[in-house]
Amino acid sequence: MNKNLFTSGRKLDHLRICAEEDIERGFSGFGDIRLVHSALPECDLSSIDLSTRFLGHRVCSPLFIAAMTGGHPGTREVNCRLARAAERYGLGMCVGSQRAALEDPRLEESFRVVREEAPHAFISANLGVVQLRDHGLEWADNAVSMIDADAIAVHLNFLQEAIQPEGDHDATGCYEALAALCRESNVPVIVKETGSGMSAETARACWGVGVRAIDIGGWGGTSWAAVEGVRAEQSAAHSGSGLVSLGALFEDWGIPTAVSLCEVAGTGGPIIATGGIRSGLDMARAIALGADLCGIALPLLRPAMESEESLFLRIETFHRELRTAMFLTGSAKIADQKRARAYITGKTRQMLEHIHGGK
Repeated sequence: MNKNLFTSGRKLDHLRICAEEDIERGFSGFGDIRLVHSALPECDLSSIDLSTRFLGHRVCSPLFIAAMTGGHPGTREVNCRLARAAERYGLGMCVGSQRAALEDPRLEESFRVVREEAPHAFISANLGVVQLRDHGLEWADNAVSMIDADAIAVHLNFLQEAIQPEGDHDATGCYEALAALCRESNVPVIVKETGSGMSAETARACWGVGVRAIDIGGWGGTSWAAVEGVRAEQSAAHSGSGLVSLGALFEDWGIPTAVSLCEVAGTGGPIIATGGIRSGLDMARAIALGADLCGIALPLLRPAMESEESLFLRIETFHRELRTAMFLTGSAKIADQKRARAYITGKTRQMLEHIHGGK
């Protein structure tokens, strides 16, 4: 088997499945967050400022285009459109895993196009922690230089790896590899989960080795267990392997995004809240709970595959919803929204009480 072609083909599989199949699972917890209404907001809706700072960079909005794709010629146009959106609206963006292009330089163009189309945007490279461990700092440096990145995200996706037919099942040595990257990297290191959430204990360990930001990647949006289950089901080679039932069983695994956000907030540096954010109101809720940026993937992927205009309209809708929520909490700027009060109810409250109770 040509491993490089297999990695690249898997990227196209993921894109197709996310676009065509029902792969959202779980409970993000944002429905349990009720922002406190300000009957006298004392701010002008038309003048609300969405700009903020992240890792020394000014972005025009907390909406962060989360990692989606790249690594196959068929993904180039989607990355073009996402990058144009990042440039147009002054957004940060993380490219998809660059493993395929690091294995086969002929695929670099599907990533390079991001910097070409977004020369002024905050762009993060993206490398799996297992690949970092196995290939060392050279791969990290190559991932950054490939797109002239402002940061590098190291993704943690061990649930997905456990269910992938070709997954990496050995997680030993990854912590030291992350620590080595933090010591040597010329750009800030971001650690990102990919749908199972981050605990306070893991967050503190990451801050302790020099990670500069954490993307909590919580449970309640795109389920990579579901994606890999669909891949196994559609593959003649793996349909009887038990991976379909394994994927179905672990669709419910993880920490809901709102719970993870509350756990990680205050443990160290800036936080990107990704996982099940489906509106500007969800963004406002996340910011009130401690998020600095709000990572959004699937709600942007489908319009990005349709047209540039559809993508721009979706982003503008998110921004209109966020401004409205900020107006109704009396928040003229993002710093004000971070101080907005919120009621936490339901399962989210129960989980947080259980954590704080030390049980």
